[in-house]
Formats: sequence, C-alpha cells, structure tokens
Amino acid sequence: MQIGVIADTHSKMRPEALDVLKGSDLILHAGDVGRDEVLEALEQIAPLVAIRGNIDKVGRAATLPDVRDLEFLGHAFHMLHDVKTLQIDPQGRYRVVIAGHSHKPRNEWIGDVLYFNPGGAGPRRFTLPITVGRLQVSEGGVVGEIVELPV
Repeated sequence: MQIGVIADTHSKMRPEALDVLKGSDLILHAGDVGRDEVLEALEQIAPLVAIRGNIDKVGRAATLPDVRDLEFLGHAFHMLHDVKTLQIDPQGRYRVVIAGHSHKPRNEWIGDVLYFNPGGAGPRRFTLPITVGRLQVSEGGVVGEIVELPV
C-alpha cells in the first residue's frame, strides 16, 4: 500500500506535489491546509484523510479533527499537526507518528516508531526545501521516503 503524505500547503497546491502523489492508495494531509481547493485537488487523486492545522480557521479545513488515529495493514498511525504537542508515549502503541507544522522533513525511527514529517509543500519557508512524502506500507513494515519537489 502506498500512502502519500503532505502538509503545510497553506492554500498553495503545487502541480509538482500532485504529480508525486499520483498512484497513492490514500493521501494523508497533516494540517495547515488553507483553502478548500487544496482538499479538492487531493481528493481527485485518491481518498483523503486530513487534520486541522493552526492556520485552518475557515472553510472545510476548520471542521477537520485535530488528531487522527488510523490503522493500515496492522500498523497503527497517529497523525497530529505539531509533534511538540504529542502528549503520549507512542512506543508500543503506534508504528508511525505523522506530523507537519515545522516545514522540516523528517523520516526518523526512534525505537519502534517512525516519526514522519513530509515537510512543507506550500510556500517556501526560509531556506527549507519544498517536499512531500510517501509511505510504503506492507504487513511486514513501513518505509518512509521524502521527495523534494523540483520548483
């Protein structure tokens, strides 16, 4: 199963991000969506699960949950916008913690938990790259990949 992961679009849906996400079985948006058009564009590619970020005050994004617990092929996922607000120890409970907010890509195993941040896919922040992520999920495990967009 291939899961596309995007965050921090801030109302900017880049065609390059859509191209990378094509072929995904599911797309996860880890908050700071912005305008409804972002959600609509992603839903044209694959089923979408999204959460609200700190800028999501109007439109559909304002009605999204703050966190989501999901399960894919026996692996538990916890999705929140800012990993610094994580109030539980995910070890032994979740295989993957997905967050956005920082715009900094992260694909890091700590113990048995993959901390995954696809980075920012919207307007450039400082000198950070513009990125999205992919997770390859099988019954045997989860492999994360960060994809830098050619913008």
